[in-house]
Amino acid sequence: MRHIETLLTKYEESHRNHTNVLIHAIAVPSIYLVTLGLLWSIPLPAFLAETDLTWAHILVLPALYYYFMLSGPIGAAMTFLTIVSFGIINLIDSLGISVWQFSLLLFVVMWILQFVGHKIEGKKPSFLDDVRFLLVGPAWWWTHWFKRMNINW
Repeated sequence: MRHIETLLTKYEESHRNHTNVLIHAIAVPSIYLVTLGLLWSIPLPAFLAETDLTWAHILVLPALYYYFMLSGPIGAAMTFLTIVSFGIINLIDSLGISVWQFSLLLFVVMWILQFVGHKIEGKKPSFLDDVRFLLVGPAWWWTHWFKRMNINW
């Protein structure tokens, strides 16, 4: 069994209840978006301040590398989600909405929802046993879409 399949199987153990899966289908990509939004909001050191880079741009690279190491299609899908997320963050910013406040509020709400889902499921979140599952969650989310589209991941 490939490493990604092992991780997804383990993650799946605490994500079987329909309500919990539905909550995660909304919360997981939202948390990814707002985590990037929070990182985007942290000021860069002076020597990088004049660039268009943000901490989100810098720190997403190792995460995307991890996803590509797990699976090419998951890496590509996470790259797509990252691009869409940056587009949404730029839209929020262009509307004059505080990105960090929006992101923090949605971050808290989505995590509360996920813990409600796990309460309904009757199992603790996977990341409490292994922090890698914070990154596996979005991969798991994509595999649901891949299965619907008959894409091998």
